[in-house]
Amino acid sequence: MNEIYALQIDSNIKSLFDYMSHRATEEELQRMYRAYELAAEAHSQQRRKSGEPYIIHPIAVATIVAMELELGDNPIISAFLHDVVEDTPYTVEDIRERFGDDVAFLVNVVTKKKKSTASTSSSQIDNYKQMLNSLHYDIRALLIKLSDRLHNMRTLNSMRPDKQMKIAGETDYFYAPLAHRLGLYYIKREMENLSFRYRCPREYAFLESELEKEMK
Repeated sequence: MNEIYALQIDSNIKSLFDYMSHRATEEELQRMYRAYELAAEAHSQQRRKSGEPYIIHPIAVATIVAMELELGDNPIISAFLHDVVEDTPYTVEDIRERFGDDVAFLVNVVTKKKKSTASTSSSQIDNYKQMLNSLHYDIRALLIKLSDRLHNMRTLNSMRPDKQMKIAGETDYFYAPLAHRLGLYYIKREMENLSFRYRCPREYAFLESELEKEMK
């Protein structure tokens, strides 16, 4: 691994666990660290579109869940593991054996289900239905998914322009209103601003330059 990335990962993990050391028990900290280690091992051969190690993304999502949403150990563990079942050979049962039923439930909800060949609906619509159905049982799954989308929006510049438009449109149409309905107004506002940046880059650049002039 590139030394710069290794230092970034170590710094981000240290910041997260230093923060949680004031909120979690020693047992909870150990469980969270085991989840990080599992995620790091599972994603060890994967890279993001930017070229950075994939584990940077789960760490960032777990950090949003911990520091910005102030959730507890099981949602943080689930945030570390949110892409493990979808993108690696590990299964929900593997997660259950290591971290229990609650974490397995949360990971299962945020894992995109493979689309059946007989299905007539789009995989994205199925994913929305899956998330909204989870609201009947546990809002934490939605908060993890919002954290996942928020970090993806914060790092959207590494994607192709067509993917940027697609993801920004989904965010503006579905995720920002969902954040609003949950009372997460600062997340809603950031998602809308980032979506506008990629959907309307010229208008965004103009407004940004005008704001900079006002600040001088």
